[in-house]
Amino acid sequence: MQKKMSKIQPVQVTVKKCPECGSTNLIHDYDTGETICGNCGLVIQDVMMDKGPEWRAFTQEEKESRSRVGIPTSYSVHDKGLSTSIDRIDRDAFGRKLPLATRLQMWRLRKWQIRSRVHSSIDRNLAQAMTELDRLSSKVTAPSAVKEKAAVIYRKALDEGLVRGRSIAAIAAASLYAACRITGTPRSLREIAEASLVDKKDIARCYRLLLRELDLHIPLADPLIYITKIARKADISGQIQAEAVKILKEAKRKHVSAGKDPMGLAAAALYIACKRLGEKKTQKEIADAAGVTEVTVRNRFKTLKRQLNISLPD
Repeated sequence: MQKKMSKIQPVQVTVKKCPECGSTNLIHDYDTGETICGNCGLVIQDVMMDKGPEWRAFTQEEKESRSRVGIPTSYSVHDKGLSTSIDRIDRDAFGRKLPLATRLQMWRLRKWQIRSRVHSSIDRNLAQAMTELDRLSSKVTAPSAVKEKAAVIYRKALDEGLVRGRSIAAIAAASLYAACRITGTPRSLREIAEASLVDKKDIARCYRLLLRELDLHIPLADPLIYITKIARKADISGQIQAEAVKILKEAKRKHVSAGKDPMGLAAAALYIACKRLGEKKTQKEIADAAGVTEVTVRNRFKTLKRQLNISLPD
């Protein structure tokens, strides 16, 4: 028994330097199971434990099909995806239908599993909020990274006690809007309010509360990120978009855009680019695509034209 232990022992010990030359430049070859010194070439270990999977995969599809782990941890799931979920498919691994006694047992286990996942009031709050956040993100087509950021903001608000006495849907919508502002995703408060079940004023009030209590650092909204969005809705060509980007960059350099609504500035820059390059688009079409009024587009158009000394054909 002692001999067997002495054979196994060197495999468990992690060598950090070469016993021959004292170098720490060690090369671990997992294909041959050897640990080699990079300086003198001494084979320090010829048996090494492979910590990878026991199967091989050569394409991404094979890796995904052979993976036996669950979903990665996610803040947008109320329990971060760490709990077990029992599926409703009452069949075994071979596809055969389970006996009645086993099905009844699985139903009882599933019922108590669901109850244990939302045991406390915080778990129930998070379950409802993450469901609403998932619905909102899907409605406004927000990326998964933005949804994760919104979930982190909501969890911070819950830890600070900001949700108590307020609407869960309003705080969730405000968290999503704050995440969009932080990541530079072009989603306006009006769009999120239309997708939400809460009034726009309530979402704005909760958004200001999050900014004040959580000390969130929101970057200034850049009108450049709205150019593509407005142009796609108004069916404006890429050449016009490039010209509008130049106009906005010049306005930013001369500090004309300070304190102005970024959506209105982007709409006005697109209108000027259309006038300059001869594409027929009315102020109403661009204003409807941007979600602002014609008066806003007209005022921003006059400001840009005057401040940047832009001459347009009649």
